[in-house]
Amino acid sequence: MSGFFERIALAMTGRRNPWGGGPGKGGGDDAGGDSGGEQTGGDGPSPPDGPRNPWLPSGSPPGERPDRPRRSASIEDIFRQRGPEGPRRGPGRPGGPNFRFPERPGGGSWFPILMGGIALVWLGVSMVHQVGPKEQGIVTTVGKYSRTLSPGLHVTLPWPVEQVDVENVSEVRLVRIPEGNGEKLILTGDQNLVDLTYLIRWNIKDLKQFKFQLAEPEETVSEVAEAAMRASVAEQTLDDTFSGAGRAEIEERVRRRMQVVLDAYRAGIAVQGVEIDKTDPPEFVVEAFKDVSAAEQDADAARNVARQYSAQLLAQAQGEAEAFNKVYTEYRLAPEVTRRRMYYETMERVLGKTDKTVIETPGVTPYLALPELRRRAKEAAAPAPAGGQ
Repeated sequence: MSGFFERIALAMTGRRNPWGGGPGKGGGDDAGGDSGGEQTGGDGPSPPDGPRNPWLPSGSPPGERPDRPRRSASIEDIFRQRGPEGPRRGPGRPGGPNFRFPERPGGGSWFPILMGGIALVWLGVSMVHQVGPKEQGIVTTVGKYSRTLSPGLHVTLPWPVEQVDVENVSEVRLVRIPEGNGEKLILTGDQNLVDLTYLIRWNIKDLKQFKFQLAEPEETVSEVAEAAMRASVAEQTLDDTFSGAGRAEIEERVRRRMQVVLDAYRAGIAVQGVEIDKTDPPEFVVEAFKDVSAAEQDADAARNVARQYSAQLLAQAQGEAEAFNKVYTEYRLAPEVTRRRMYYETMERVLGKTDKTVIETPGVTPYLALPELRRRAKEAAAPAPAGGQ
């Protein structure tokens, strides 16, 4: 480029050919501007020491002149015929340097109208804003908070003076802890570990605080939820954590703790709810935990059997006590008769289980094999089996 501009400067002076050599190289000031002429010395003509004439045909000797005289190229000819991209097109060809926009019927140009339309579209896009029914917009003037837009159509100053950021404030957003299939071990109140997976539901209640108070609101919600969950689980035992009532109490405590902390941060976030999805023992103690659970189930079954037997004995004792109370009432009315009847019933109940019969009548054999006789009578009266016919 430096050589190109040097040649242009030489051509503008009108004294040197831009394709000629420097001083003492055979350059001249004639109209032809030929720097390829012969130089003579004491011994005759000597070959030129300048560069070859660019108008000579290819392969011609450096000192040969063209067949017809030529004139030096002016700066206008240089820029008219050649450019950075090569030979320029003629003025009559489409896309040339003389191409012009179509004119209006009155002879004016369409360019101002086109630029005005682009400016109007830009103003309409940057100044008119539609805020949805569940959305709010934050307007910042040169980067500083200006106002909050409610749902509807609003007009602001064009960008970059005022910018509008629209957010859905009614949408319930979810944060799952831990993310994916990770493990989150939390220590319970009775020094046991439990693997908890839970879900946090929240939304925006103050868009200004949400946008300008916290740098990373979603990460803050996650960290506050984890801290509140650890504090709440530490107040419960392992069995309460696994039970439905204990889990509901933990969820409510976590929600309250999170809301208190986020309000202290002025985060502009409302915690809608906490849902515990999974409560499992750690993976490395699952087998031992299953053994403990099986032993606890066996213990519960044994306790249930003992309670049933205790209830049965208690009911029987209460029945006997009620019967005794009735007998005592009859005894008070007729003591002698009641006493004799009780004696007979007791002797019948005791002697009815023996194989001996005592008879006090004189002249009767003291022993009668009555049980043996009853057994034989029962065998004789029993029907013969069907296979013996």
